[in-house]
Amino acid sequence: MSVSAVLVVEDEPLILLDVETALQEAGFEVVAVKDAEQALAAFDADPTKFKGLVTDIRLGSGRSGWEIARHLRQANSTIPVIYMSGDSAIHWGAEGVPESVMITKPFFLPQIITALSTLMNAQPAPSTNDPED
Repeated sequence: MSVSAVLVVEDEPLILLDVETALQEAGFEVVAVKDAEQALAAFDADPTKFKGLVTDIRLGSGRSGWEIARHLRQANSTIPVIYMSGDSAIHWGAEGVPESVMITKPFFLPQIITALSTLMNAQPAPSTNDPED
């Protein structure tokens, strides 16, 4: 089984480092970036590499976490999405992609790991074309 790469997008360096480290310690391969442009460039270069997205909502100038998630979902309609935000949670129902999770800041790092693992485990298993007995 291949290692699942998780795209983490956060413009606050210390939070980015904390989330990246926690996910790596939980066994995930992590691609950590600080803005939407880097996130979209990394994803578009190899969309099949990514098995999950953890993103802040407000990322300074440029696109938001809402837009990153919609972009990724156009390529992979079931990719797990975790949003992190200190002030945008109230917009999650209108802006967030379906079947996503919102975690408000401040949070405990195990919340991110648990939410991501739960969403990944809820994905349908790949179909096989084994002949019937």
